[in-house]
Amino acid sequence: MSIYRRVLLYYRPFLPPTFLALGISLFTVELNLLKPWPFQVIVDEILPFSGHSHVSNSWLRMVAGERSQVLALAIFLVAVTLLAGLLGLWSSFLFVRVGLQALLKLRTDLFAYLQSLPLKFHDARRSSDSSFRVAYDSQSIQTIYNRGLTNIFSSVIALLSIFAYMLRLDWQLTAISVAIVPAVIWAINHFSARIREQSTSIQEKESAVLTLAQEGLSSIKVVHAFGGEEAAVSQFRAQASESLAANLRLTMTNVRSALVINTLMALGTAAMIYLGTLHVLDGRLTLGSLTVFISYLAMLYAPIEALTQTAWALEGAAAGAQRCFEVLDHADDVQDAPDAKTITATEGKLRFENVAFGYEAERPILQGVNLDLQPGQRVAFVGGTGAGKSTLLSLVPRFYDPTAGRVLLDGRDLRTITKKSLRGQISLVLQDTLLFSTTIRENIAYGRPDATDAEIVEAAERAQAGEFIRNLPRGYDSPVGERGGHLSVGQRQRIGIARAFLKDSPILLLDEPTSALDPATERAIMDTLDVLMQGRTTLIISHRLSTVHHLDKIVVLKGGTVAEMGTGDELLAAGGAYAHLYNAGRYHPEITASR
Repeated sequence: MSIYRRVLLYYRPFLPPTFLALGISLFTVELNLLKPWPFQVIVDEILPFSGHSHVSNSWLRMVAGERSQVLALAIFLVAVTLLAGLLGLWSSFLFVRVGLQALLKLRTDLFAYLQSLPLKFHDARRSSDSSFRVAYDSQSIQTIYNRGLTNIFSSVIALLSIFAYMLRLDWQLTAISVAIVPAVIWAINHFSARIREQSTSIQEKESAVLTLAQEGLSSIKVVHAFGGEEAAVSQFRAQASESLAANLRLTMTNVRSALVINTLMALGTAAMIYLGTLHVLDGRLTLGSLTVFISYLAMLYAPIEALTQTAWALEGAAAGAQRCFEVLDHADDVQDAPDAKTITATEGKLRFENVAFGYEAERPILQGVNLDLQPGQRVAFVGGTGAGKSTLLSLVPRFYDPTAGRVLLDGRDLRTITKKSLRGQISLVLQDTLLFSTTIRENIAYGRPDATDAEIVEAAERAQAGEFIRNLPRGYDSPVGERGGHLSVGQRQRIGIARAFLKDSPILLLDEPTSALDPATERAIMDTLDVLMQGRTTLIISHRLSTVHHLDKIVVLKGGTVAEMGTGDELLAAGGAYAHLYNAGRYHPEITASR
């Protein structure tokens, strides 16, 4: 399916206002074609018969009837222009409104699909590029409609109508006037492919500029700390220069193409004026008719030029639309099974059966993992960097699906449970709690937007966050800033824990929730987490083994496989990998079972 056809499918819900706007445009075009005729009447029927008097004043030279005719023609011209302008304003409003409605639909679809795509998709792409497609590339759907459909329709109608009028006046002048059209079509085709290619390049360069800007501004502390301002600016300038060069290439292509088109039109105009003058001298055409013909020629070339600009605008817009549809066409490889069921409750029994996973087929992260986790059991996962701990946790809420084996909840394959209902049974606390740029109240209630104020306050108190929230100027209505920047790391973690308390899910995933905290804050947070873990099936990753040594079970991962498993004391007594990690962290606190 062509890109333009896919775009037009987005406008099917808006066909009635579109047809109304097209009808108004058709009437407007025909009204505009009446504008030259008052001049023909004046030149051919009034001026030649108004020069018999010897009075020098041309106005007095006219008899009363002729004055009335000229006045009537002038009023007619004003009325036609005003009516055409009002109708054009109406149709433009309808077209713009429909274009914006389709833009809203595409943006919403694009954002919603990006939200639903698995993490594997987002891992392979820059978030700024996805943002650019939603915010900027999506505008192409409006460009294709407002500068494509509307311009093409009105231009084609104008061309056909003008051509018919010109034929009635003089077929020879008409033929020489349209002789340039094949050359214009050739020029459009010649430059179109280059314009689309260069437009795509510009959008990719602009996306890269946005990425550097976002990274530089979001990492401003690191930039300042390491004195990297000059390097950051230099890198940004280099990327922005590439965007500038791409824009210049497109501009020069547009300038060259416009020069070719305008030269062809000038040749057609010159040939018509020459032949038209000969026809007037030969008496085959009146001066008034030539005046009308020249006006129609300008009108004829205007839609041709509009169509040229439209063709190039469409090529640029098609590049942006293609980038949008690339996302919408991307297959969701973590889909619900056709017969997936919705669950409303779970015991929390998890089982990993011969699970394997790799972000790339040739680089497996997990291999042959077999685990049984009982309801309410608290299980810690430890191991060296790259052992697969976080990846294993990510399989539980189906951020990814195993490439082999399966994960079961209460004896059911997770793929037979809808993702939405599965994730409704899971709470997640990360190493760096992500907060949205809203209030504390809204952040705590993110997983349960229907929660009452009393429930939100209770969750905050259980997370030991109530005291610092009450000390804020606006309490629970205090804004947290971008990514929670107005709060300390420990405060953000407490908000994340309060969010988990409020959601009250039977399964709890904790991915290094205390790794960024100082020892005193870590102990306080762990006390809170111990309360949160009670009665929940808990999977926790921690780089400080002393904080998880007392849990029900510890799983040591090494090279993507389960190296050993048992209680903390059992594993210490065994003297294996866990004992080595534990003792290293005990005598050298900076050495830990890192992620």
